[in-house]
Amino acid sequence: MPQPPGRPLSAAHRASMEANPWFASMPRAQREGLLAAAELIHLRRGAMVFRQGDPVHAAGGGFYGLAAGMIKISTLRHDGREAILAVLEPGNWFGEISLIDGSPRTHDATALSALDLLVVPHQAFAQQMQGAPFGRAIAALLAARVRGLYGLMEDATLRGLRARVARRLLALARGDATQSPEPRVSVALPQEALAMMLGVTRQTLSKELNALAREGAIGLGYGRIELLSPAALQRMGNTG
Repeated sequence: MPQPPGRPLSAAHRASMEANPWFASMPRAQREGLLAAAELIHLRRGAMVFRQGDPVHAAGGGFYGLAAGMIKISTLRHDGREAILAVLEPGNWFGEISLIDGSPRTHDATALSALDLLVVPHQAFAQQMQGAPFGRAIAALLAARVRGLYGLMEDATLRGLRARVARRLLALARGDATQSPEPRVSVALPQEALAMMLGVTRQTLSKELNALAREGAIGLGYGRIELLSPAALQRMGNTG
């Protein structure tokens, strides 16, 4: 259960939000208005931010900004297997789709670690949407989501597994859903979670990662994958 709201937004929280390319692209007045409308809450590791099928006006719901921690966006198949669609890092905003169309939540959002989470209630979100700058920003956010989904569909239907692994590692190096301009040199994600993202078994993924490691493209560590040659990964991703 979340701790009582009302904790102030720290300098570290604000820095995390400002580092997000989407948030930083908005005029300062809209950024400050969004932060002022949000409540900061804390969630424990394993807590559900929302579940697939939850009504949009459920208590505690709204538009979310991740100030600290990591969240997985996932869904369960009919046989109980989990598919991880994205891993969200600090700075990311999410949950806007249901607020726009009024339909239930499309996926599960689960805390992979303890979270500091900004929650903009749906009434406050609707008020922010009355302003053209914020409306344009949300349209840009949705466009980025659609581009990402088309990319995943293309990978799943047209590319081999090694190319899909290479492309997902490059995406994760840019924050996955964030897609920051500058990639990181390593990805801190368990291989089991990466396998769930790609829809393959842990053993199948391990074979592909070991092959990439033998070619000098990556280095493997505990809970971490080093990107030794992003250029090689890019070539593999484009030729698969």
